[in-house]
Amino acid sequence: MTVVGYVPGAYDVFHVGHLRILERSRRQCDRLVVGVVGDQLAAETRGEPPAVPLAERMAIVAALPWVHDVVEDVSPDKSVAWRRVGFDVLFKGDDWRGTERGDRLESAMARVGARVVYLPYTREISSSSLRAGLGAS
Repeated sequence: MTVVGYVPGAYDVFHVGHLRILERSRRQCDRLVVGVVGDQLAAETRGEPPAVPLAERMAIVAALPWVHDVVEDVSPDKSVAWRRVGFDVLFKGDDWRGTERGDRLESAMARVGARVVYLPYTREISSSSLRAGLGAS
């Protein structure tokens, strides 16, 4: 049986934390699909638009050799992505573990028969901190 993994994220101002979660995710599945959050959804959920447009963020992620497919992530409800992709496991940073949003994610994935695996979150870097350092608004 082929295990399909899914990693949602904005991947704005791509950095080593993004690289690490994608590498670690690929080691735990046979096929890796990455969901890149669309520009409007990213602006709504993060409070600011991405510094890098969707098409460019998708191209950056797609260039990684261990990524099999890249799709636009169109909803904060990951069961929508599950219906589109049909993944077995969703990977998230462990900063979600034990949080209200992590609990909701786990419940939603359990309802569709997928599981959530938490991977180490790279705390020393974020797109927000990089944007602030670059003077981006």
